[in-house]
Amino acid sequence: MTPSPSAASRAAAANPAARLWRTDLPVVAVAVVWGSSYLATKDIATEADVVPLLVLRFGVALLPMGLLVARRLRRLSAAEVGGGAVLGVVLAVILLLETYGVVHTSATNAGLIISLTMVFTPLTEGLLNRTRPSRAFMAAAALSVLGVALLTEGAGFHRPSGGDLLVLGAAAVRALHVVVMHRMRAVRRTDGGALTFVQLAVSLLVFALGNAFVGTAPWRLAGSFDPGQWTDLLYLGLMCTVFAFFVQMWAVRRTSPSRVSLLLGTEPLWAAVIGVLIGGDRLGLLGALGAVLVLAGTTWGRTAATPRAPAGERPHPAEPPAAVGAAAGTSVGASGAEP
Repeated sequence: MTPSPSAASRAAAANPAARLWRTDLPVVAVAVVWGSSYLATKDIATEADVVPLLVLRFGVALLPMGLLVARRLRRLSAAEVGGGAVLGVVLAVILLLETYGVVHTSATNAGLIISLTMVFTPLTEGLLNRTRPSRAFMAAAALSVLGVALLTEGAGFHRPSGGDLLVLGAAAVRALHVVVMHRMRAVRRTDGGALTFVQLAVSLLVFALGNAFVGTAPWRLAGSFDPGQWTDLLYLGLMCTVFAFFVQMWAVRRTSPSRVSLLLGTEPLWAAVIGVLIGGDRLGLLGALGAVLVLAGTTWGRTAATPRAPAGERPHPAEPPAAVGAAAGTSVGASGAEP
């Protein structure tokens, strides 16, 4: 006999594991969406149209995001708006480096290299705080760097491509973005949705100003898109930004921020799987070994960089993942995971 909905609900409530899985699956879906964003970007972007494409992508995301957080925006102070504006300019730099990089490298490489943000963030914070990272973290960082070196070699030894270096630069600026956001007093207690909207709006303004000098007009680019390209654009703007942000906020209220951050950290794995299976990327033996080392090193680095609570104290959970990561298709929260 099939149990009634109320009975099924009571059974799920009595089973903590079932409740966790109901929360975990949407978060994993966000990681998959972000992992697929590199291939979607590569399918739609060309070097000549990166800036107008970003105008369209952020324009698609800004209106629904604004409607959903309109009430929160009214509570922002001038200092919070100013802090969000600074972060928005940095976010624009990240997106420019990352998108130009994706144009000139594979989706798999981009998704794995950008995961080095997890290594760069503690290193940047340690440099600013004048503290030395642990030996375990330095070993994890070395493993990740070796993995990237092998990954970019592909089937033989050669210099990393310009695209690889641009994505590496984006990972470094992402780390700076995370650290600045964490240390900036004006935005420490700012609502995540409102802060994300300000950053998106400022980034869109940066792209629009840049588009006056580089690239075709956004409306002309949009008019040249076929249905498949429009699907990619809407996917990047709505799924990788709006959907991802609200799933994060929903999940953080129902489970621990640390658990959400850990699940979002699987993004580079999905980027590699999607790039190989759907995008047709070919890693070669060295590249496959490099991909494994990057994933192992960044996972180890995430664990090694997490401070341990003193004996007798409960570990303090990480900050909720910041929604700005959704703008870029990557989690860029306090854990330093993809915009």
